[in-house]
Amino acid sequence: MTERTSAGDHLAGYADIVAAACTTGRRLHRDELDSRRTEGERAAEAGLPLRGLIRDHLAAAQTLRPTPTSPGPLLAVVEQAVDAFVEGYERAQQQAVRQEEAARREFIDDLLYAGSDLGRLAERAERFGLRLSRTHAVAVSAGPEPYGDGFRVARSIEMAVLTRFPGRQILLTTRQGRLICVAPGDQPDVLAFFAKHAHAATDGGKVAVGRPHPGPGGVVHSYEEALGALDLAERMNFDGPVLHAADLLVYPVLTRDRQAMADLVESTLGPLRSARGGARPLIETLTAYFDSGCVAAEAARRLSLSVRAFTYRLERIHTLTAADPADPLNRYTLQTAVIGARLLGWPTDDS
Repeated sequence: MTERTSAGDHLAGYADIVAAACTTGRRLHRDELDSRRTEGERAAEAGLPLRGLIRDHLAAAQTLRPTPTSPGPLLAVVEQAVDAFVEGYERAQQQAVRQEEAARREFIDDLLYAGSDLGRLAERAERFGLRLSRTHAVAVSAGPEPYGDGFRVARSIEMAVLTRFPGRQILLTTRQGRLICVAPGDQPDVLAFFAKHAHAATDGGKVAVGRPHPGPGGVVHSYEEALGALDLAERMNFDGPVLHAADLLVYPVLTRDRQAMADLVESTLGPLRSARGGARPLIETLTAYFDSGCVAAEAARRLSLSVRAFTYRLERIHTLTAADPADPLNRYTLQTAVIGARLLGWPTDDS
């Protein structure tokens, strides 16, 4: 199909078709309607504005004179012709939108996939408003319900961010049920704003922010850090609505050697299995104790226990493990083992 760019080309054959139909008082034939739809598609592909196109059709119709014996069909024929033209125009626009959405989705999938061709990716990125030679950071929001393209919540968050930061190089999208925001690494206010609105809009969803990284591979690196932070938050039961990967770097270090961590957990906390009720209540006791800054009164309040009952639990832990939570060296070993237990899901129900 040859692309037409002249403002008058879309009227080719229009006057003849209308005049021929008016002469006999008939409706337009199928091939005549198809020709008008084709002209509508070509006009859309040429980027001509629809309002001006319709105005041109009406102006051309005013130059036609219906025969004295059949004055009525002119408006009906013009309506048919214009309606077919607009149908073709809209069909071409919808097809262009679908192609653009498919190209955008393919780009996003490649952008967030570690095995992509980074050179080719950088070339395609500018079409979508990103310059991958710069540093970027990624925030990922996970709500109670999965996000999807076009969902009301996703649209409202996107509109809020783009309205607040017009002209910025920002990309918002969804992937695997999560909402994602890619922003320049030197503009943390963008991701902070995104995180605030995403948390508020999802009524309790969590947002994780990856560290800024340079180059074409920086986006996927930051994205993977954000995903890791969300996974860590779920396993560790973190309460905070916004998690920063930079604040959680100790956890990947602790789990880098899973076997060593499993050995530490088993050797340190294994004796707690012999307690009445098993190890889990005592691990929850240690978790509350460490999370409250080793303040027994605050930890007891978190567990809805009396201070006396909580102190008894600490003494029981000391007896079973031979490690005193109040001793600095023992406390470090116990706390590391408790973190490892939470990361590894220990103890399991069958252990």
